[in-house]
Amino acid sequence: MSRHRLIVLDCAAVLAYTAVLLLTGSAGTAPVPEPPSDGPPPWEQLVLMATVTVPIAVRRIWPLPVFGVVTVVTAVAVARDAVWDPLLPAACALYTVALTSPLRRWWERWLPYLTIALLCVAGALGVVRAEQPYWRTGGPGLLLLGFAALLGAWQLGGAVRQRRAYAARVAEHLAQRAVAEERLRIARELHDVVTHSMGLIAVKAGVANHVVRTRPEEAHDALRVIESTSRDALTDMRRMLGVLRSDTDGERLPPAARGPVPGPGDLAELAERAGAELSVRGVEGLPDGVGLTVYRIVQEALTNVIRHAPVGTRCRVVIEANGHKVRIDVTDDGSRHAEPAPPRPGGHGIVGMRERVAMYGGTFAAGPRPEGGFAVTATVPYGEAQ
Repeated sequence: MSRHRLIVLDCAAVLAYTAVLLLTGSAGTAPVPEPPSDGPPPWEQLVLMATVTVPIAVRRIWPLPVFGVVTVVTAVAVARDAVWDPLLPAACALYTVALTSPLRRWWERWLPYLTIALLCVAGALGVVRAEQPYWRTGGPGLLLLGFAALLGAWQLGGAVRQRRAYAARVAEHLAQRAVAEERLRIARELHDVVTHSMGLIAVKAGVANHVVRTRPEEAHDALRVIESTSRDALTDMRRMLGVLRSDTDGERLPPAARGPVPGPGDLAELAERAGAELSVRGVEGLPDGVGLTVYRIVQEALTNVIRHAPVGTRCRVVIEANGHKVRIDVTDDGSRHAEPAPPRPGGHGIVGMRERVAMYGGTFAAGPRPEGGFAVTATVPYGEAQ
């Protein structure tokens, strides 16, 4: 839930709790069988109750000041023999402090014990000033129960804080591992690209050597292919070595996957399987490495649509290349009338897409659209644009 909704929920809880106190007569509003002794009048109890409960509504905004106000007013209520519950507002405020405050100073780490000491002093003052038997409204057991609530809230808040910090560290570790695994996978695929390019260069070099004297025009065409392919292969090799140098510390990679490298020519089949509309323009001359990146980005984006979007969501894929850069747009409408998709565990697809685009110095964005649905947009430069 968002912070705003949590504050609204706290306000509703305060109203509900105050209504319970008023209806049950816990705040001194119920009729008593005999006139009270020297206890506080009902209006004073109401004022103390409002002063203690109302600040709880903003405990998420100012946790420490709210706890200070609630503690002081609770101590006044204890001294005036106007305790109406086992210190639940103070325990709630203390839980928020333990959960959100950094607790750098010594007195912050000793807050529950200092609070208990303050309330004990307030209770002793109440006993001294009372002319009639003290604790007519609840007895010492109510205060002792409140002490237990304070200690329990402090321990619970600290435990939740540690658990959230641990979850954040685990999430960061998983994200870093996902980046490393994705870079290794990219390196293996680039190895396939370079191997394919070197094989093509070898074939064209053999053709040029065979026809250079008899058919010079064919040798010229072969040399032009060799020039273009070798330039692209060198670029891909440079990127691959950069990935390996930064992430593997010299360790050998697993054997590269065998088989043809997918590219823009395979997008039609990919979109058909996913039920998406496809629009492609100007991708015929893409280098193998860029074509592979385009394919993998579209593949991962469509996978995310299938996994996370409602059933029946319409998806559109638009790919445009102009000789310098290629732009990829994958959008879905996220129709509210579609059948909701079953919940599935999350993955690291967006992390992988971002890493692929960053390797080429491009731009990447992914997130919900204002009109509904989700959008993935990537721009990958190539050729002279690099």
